[in-house]
Amino acid sequence: MAASGYWIARVQVNDENAYLQYASAATAAYAAYGGKLLVRGGPYEAVEGDSRPRNVVIEFPSYRAALDCYNSAAYQAAREYREKAADADIIIVEGYDGPQPSA
Repeated sequence: MAASGYWIARVQVNDENAYLQYASAATAAYAAYGGKLLVRGGPYEAVEGDSRPRNVVIEFPSYRAALDCYNSAAYQAAREYREKAADADIIIVEGYDGPQPSA
């Protein structure tokens, strides 16, 4: 079984109303690729490095699905709304499905 894929985004929303257009359009793209929101804003503590006020983590069934969603026409159309409404850093990463440290 393939490891999950994740989008990890740090966002500075500059226009809340315009950002709502992005969120609405992007949600359809996430759903089309099996995306599940794990983190969508909420309280956070920046314990090291730089941060932005909004943090998002989206899980996809695979790394390939995460990449395909980002590159899809549906997400790229939504992205145009985000670029007008917010500054963001987004990475796509493959999850880890190996042994875990033991105590």
